[in-house]
Amino acid sequence: MPDVVVAGYLGVDIAPGFAARGAVPFSELFRPGKLIETRGLDFSLGGVVANTGLAMKRFGCDVALMGCVGEDALGDLAIARLGAAGVHDGIRRVATGGTAYGIVLAPPGVDRMFLEDPGCNRSFTVEHLDLGVVRGCRLFHFGYPPLMEALWRGGGSGLRELLAAVRACGPAISLDMALPDPDAPAGRTDWAAILADALPFVDIFTPSIEELLFMLDSAGYARFAAQAPGGDLIDAIPASVYDELADRVLAFGVKVLLIKAGPKGAYLRTAAPIKSAGAPRWPLDAAGCPDGRWLQPMPVDAARVCNASGAGDCAIAGFLSALLKGESVIAAGRCAMTAGRDNLYGPDALSGLRPWEAMVLD
Repeated sequence: MPDVVVAGYLGVDIAPGFAARGAVPFSELFRPGKLIETRGLDFSLGGVVANTGLAMKRFGCDVALMGCVGEDALGDLAIARLGAAGVHDGIRRVATGGTAYGIVLAPPGVDRMFLEDPGCNRSFTVEHLDLGVVRGCRLFHFGYPPLMEALWRGGGSGLRELLAAVRACGPAISLDMALPDPDAPAGRTDWAAILADALPFVDIFTPSIEELLFMLDSAGYARFAAQAPGGDLIDAIPASVYDELADRVLAFGVKVLLIKAGPKGAYLRTAAPIKSAGAPRWPLDAAGCPDGRWLQPMPVDAARVCNASGAGDCAIAGFLSALLKGESVIAAGRCAMTAGRDNLYGPDALSGLRPWEAMVLD
């Protein structure tokens, strides 16, 4: 049986290549009527299943993947690429929608933007998991409920059902999020209520600051977005907000919270004391960092940067891989920062990643 199951959102990312031009504000780069010359077009797998799952495999973890693709050409591509990696057995082909795709706009020096069609991920439920495999793993990592309509509609009952079924199987549970389109139905649902119902099942929670703020304080999200210089929300959010949001998340029973903050690094905080996640299979580092700690980003060689697509997913892969290998929470945080930085050096989510032994030398 695998050590870790990575399940949830799976799609194909289509990314035009941008010529190096230094850091240009997104609002200036993408002006109406402006032509932007690109270089090449890259097709790669995207979503938590491909990004975090295959990164953890590269880092030496025994991984099983679970997700859905449609009965179409993009589904053929996804199955072929996962098959080449030897991890396609848990991917189901469904007729409930096409394969998800995202058009990734990721010019150097700025955070990326997505045009995303969730496709058949909209209908993903607990029925698409192989619970027999889940019963044998130590860690279950799930991603992107906001892009999976069957999980969030009706107050999030589908997500709660999925997490409860996994909890009954015994592994520790890690949950990642995505930022919903605020003008779509997913963006208008009550995410604070959904999280209050779902997070008691979750041991490790790894949202971005934008996602967490949007879900727990939508008014604050709108206020900071209006203040953001150049449209970069992260620059407008003070450190005190991270502490306030962490208080709320840990009160739901989450044991380890890693809030991704883009070029600022990440904020790591744990419950005090940490109770074993998924005991007895995987006792977490009992010391943790209950007072919170900022994880500083690793130095970046600007000349090597391609784009930031999948950087957060790779950071999570580094974090979870380190925990599975017995590292402390703090050491795992450093691995997260290194993996997130290395992601920047490839044209897709995985090409820039190094083997685990080389990465941990940094």
